[in-house]
Amino acid sequence: MVGHGYSRSSYDNCVYFQKTSDGSFIYLLLYVDDMLIAARDKSLVNKLNAQLSSEFDMKDLGPAKKILGMKINRDRQAGKLFLTQKKYSSLQVIAALSTTEAEYIATTEGMKEAIWLRGLVSELGLR
Repeated sequence: MVGHGYSRSSYDNCVYFQKTSDGSFIYLLLYVDDMLIAARDKSLVNKLNAQLSSEFDMKDLGPAKKILGMKINRDRQAGKLFLTQKKYSSLQVIAALSTTEAEYIATTEGMKEAIWLRGLVSELGLR
């Protein structure tokens, strides 16, 4: 994707993006054999999809309903997109010896996610 003029996110190696001439972005999320292309302009999505299809054996499954275990719901009238991961909300992977320690662990994990998300959103031009 870098050879096609896309930048690879420094916050998430599975995310590629390109700023278009009108200042908007096109995003490509790629993880093993799952891929999601997103842009405001559907013609950009179609162009990238056609380009990748000419280079790789791909199947277009239409509008995304699910990716990597996340359910995607759209409210086009309100202009909103919702992601849910009800199959996942897991327990900590390490055991805490006290309630206080469990709270520190949870706070640390939450802050790591917040730092990652803030950086990714900023890098992708969404902030």
